[in-house]
Amino acid sequence: MPKVAPSILAADFAKLKEEIDSIQNADYLHFDVMDGMFVENISFGLPVLESVRKVTGMVLDVHLMIASPARYTARFAKAGADIINFHIEAETEQNIKNAITELHGMGKKAGLTIKPNTPVEVLLPYIDILDLILVMTVEPGYGGQKFKSEMLEKVTQLRKIIDVKKLNCEIEVDGGINIETAKQCVNAGADVLVAGVDIFKAPSRAEHIKSLQNLRP
Repeated sequence: MPKVAPSILAADFAKLKEEIDSIQNADYLHFDVMDGMFVENISFGLPVLESVRKVTGMVLDVHLMIASPARYTARFAKAGADIINFHIEAETEQNIKNAITELHGMGKKAGLTIKPNTPVEVLLPYIDILDLILVMTVEPGYGGQKFKSEMLEKVTQLRKIIDVKKLNCEIEVDGGINIETAKQCVNAGADVLVAGVDIFKAPSRAEHIKSLQNLRP
């Protein structure tokens, strides 16, 4: 049974609390941070996260699409994030390890994200200490892109590694997720489904979330 993480990037920010209340049966609330440097677009940051934390008890899953993310991981943790995942392409090996150790010391979960052109192998030095791996199924930074089905092989690779090693590490997928692509991801071994427009544009958000949660391999 996969977990579902609606991305508030697709929500109506004029009534954000109502939007969050409408997806309370989801498992995580996905929070995309973009800086205009690592990716071209700019979204939101610490003040919005702090505000969101005040109005919901949901698990806040923060995805940092920013340059040199280790500078900010502890600040996002203090602002209310429960899970912080950041791009392996944006940091040095030592900074990645330091950030993961620091987050764990703060009682938070730590994850790494890989872009479509990044191979699974780069995660191997860290996989034993990760709580989550996010496989981007589109290029980060833009909504509405078509799902890249070739990313399913990465999910399958990671599933095998995690199962063989008996690790407590979730595989998350993000980008172009709808009921059909979600089925493919779950079949490949994904644990967490991030969806934005697909959920927030659904006639019944709660029912759509339930349909995603009920998918089986």
